[in-house]
Formats: sequence, C-alpha cells, structure tokens
Amino acid sequence: MALIRDGGHEPFNGALYVFRSKRADRVRIVWWDGSGVCLYSKTLEENGVCWPGISAARARLDHSQLMAFLAGMD
Repeated sequence: MALIRDGGHEPFNGALYVFRSKRADRVRIVWWDGSGVCLYSKTLEENGVCWPGISAARARLDHSQLMAFLAGMD
C-alpha cells in the first residue's frame, strides 16, 4: 500500500481512505478510530469494483453509496 499525501487534510478526523488493488478485485479501507489506525479488507469475488477515473479530485460518499460501491454496483 502506498503512502497517501492528502493535500494538507487532517488524516485523524475519522475519514475513510479507500484503496483498490490493480485488478479491482480487492478493496482496503483505512481510518483512525481515535485510539489507532483500523484496516478493513474485502475480496470481491464476482465483478470487482467500478472505480472512478483518475483525477486530483476526492470523492465523498455517504454510507449507502459506500455500501453500494463495495457490493460492486456502478
């Protein structure tokens, strides 16, 4: 996993940082829970993840959008 430069944003604010594998068949989510860094990892067995195109912009998702994203929906 590569180090993220978050453009000066505070990494300890509870935000989730989502990464995908090169083949888009695995997702890792990293966040600070107040006492340490947590890691969630999921292997997607069927279609993989529909990932947005590369850009400098950050994407903000609400809970339902994140769950749909992890389920492999566009």
